[in-house]
Amino acid sequence: MTKIINRNYLEIKSVDALIESKISKSNETIDLIKTNDFQLNKFFYKSIGKEHRWTDRLIWSEVDWTKYISNSNVHTYVLKINNDLAGYFELIIHTNSQEVEIAYFGLLQEYQNKKLGGYLLSEAIKKCFSKKKINRVWVHTCTLDHKHALNNYLARGMKIYKKETIKV
Repeated sequence: MTKIINRNYLEIKSVDALIESKISKSNETIDLIKTNDFQLNKFFYKSIGKEHRWTDRLIWSEVDWTKYISNSNVHTYVLKINNDLAGYFELIIHTNSQEVEIAYFGLLQEYQNKKLGGYLLSEAIKKCFSKKKINRVWVHTCTLDHKHALNNYLARGMKIYKKETIKV
């Protein structure tokens, strides 16, 4: 059986274009992970990705994971609510093109549908533009992702610049 997947590539070219979403709680933190221990990235990738068919990294060895997170252009941020893990995002800085890719982004299932996605994405975009000389932040999402993913990106001010349809 063939399945049709629609993929959208989105971008935002200035932090001034961000339509920020805030939450009224004061018990959340978003921290840059500064360790070279890949277990946290792997945990989020597997936990969040199982619902959305994230499969490309499932075959990665410990060496692959370590090499990836040791890259100085990869930055992982973790959202905690009341000191409990809630979500994360991985940024890849493309210095040659002065762009930042939001490579992976998501919330653990128990934190979904609580208005945290807009807040986390707002913070991710702000972190991207805090890097030096960034001209654009981009991401791609598809119909396998959370049902509100595309709307969240659009609501934050991101614009679709490319669409494609994939048959799997």
